[in-house]
Amino acid sequence: MMKDHPKIKFGKTGVLIVNLGTPDSTKWLDIRRYLKEFLSDRRVIEVNPILWQLILNLIILNLRPSKTAKAYKEIWMKDINMSPLMYYTKKQAEKVSNSISNEEILVDFAMRYGNPSIKSKIKKLHDSGCENLVILPLYPQYAAPTTATVCDEVYRTLMSMRWQPSLKIIPHYESDPLYIDALVNSINSKIKNINWKPDLILASYHGIPKKYFDKGDPYHCYCMKTTRLLKEKFNSIDIMTTFQSRFGPQEWLTPYTDKTLEEIPKQGKKNILVICPGFASDCVETLEEIAIQGKESFVDAGGENFDLIPCLNDNEDHINLLKNLVDTYLSLIHI
Repeated sequence: MMKDHPKIKFGKTGVLIVNLGTPDSTKWLDIRRYLKEFLSDRRVIEVNPILWQLILNLIILNLRPSKTAKAYKEIWMKDINMSPLMYYTKKQAEKVSNSISNEEILVDFAMRYGNPSIKSKIKKLHDSGCENLVILPLYPQYAAPTTATVCDEVYRTLMSMRWQPSLKIIPHYESDPLYIDALVNSINSKIKNINWKPDLILASYHGIPKKYFDKGDPYHCYCMKTTRLLKEKFNSIDIMTTFQSRFGPQEWLTPYTDKTLEEIPKQGKKNILVICPGFASDCVETLEEIAIQGKESFVDAGGENFDLIPCLNDNEDHINLLKNLVDTYLSLIHI
């Protein structure tokens, strides 16, 4: 006679909010560990994997951690020993969770690289009785090196599970009216709090290699769509799309943000705002690359006034957007 089935929790639905990731600290070894995981992802670096691993382990991981650590030290939240990206992603999950009154829905967060991992958080939700999963990658504009690699890791995790939960993934939300309105409100809020008139607003998105675009990645189109929808809301100020954070010698999506910041003062545009619509949380790419390095380049080139519009982070508009996205997908599983 069969023994009773082992006790298994069930009947709940898990919502997992996923961001890119962050090192555990600004220490060299933590930075190296994080970079190794990130740069070993074949969605991120599409070159011969054997050749790339040689370059990565012999050269890049011996040289780049020091430079990256310096950048993180500029923006690290020392009082709580946490990166801004970790802080805001955690806050986003907490606030979305608090906005959902159903006790059968559990909300958590994970990072694609570093801690907490997607695998550990799916296991936690599954062990808590989640039969359904909704994954929300915090990338408004879908791209293979971002959203798709989150999906890859989710699928890999489910492949090892005997009782797999049902799965819904929110793929992109670049034109969601609540997203556009949240960005518009953040721009207007910044304009009200400065005592100068911007000549231009740069919408700076994370770049990808041009060959990914040539292979059919829709990311560029999604970025341009977001900017177009923003421009429709601002008739008196031009908004220009640029791409930042390029890595390596190959051509990436253009125009480049850093080159643009050096060129536009010569064109008479000496007062600018920068917004980074593709980043759900402020991070090293916004707070160090743009707010520090970008401003310095702009001023050195003759610019006068420069300000970075904060990411949506955990502001009310953003939480309402995230909750609405989650609610839409929960309705697909009749919750």
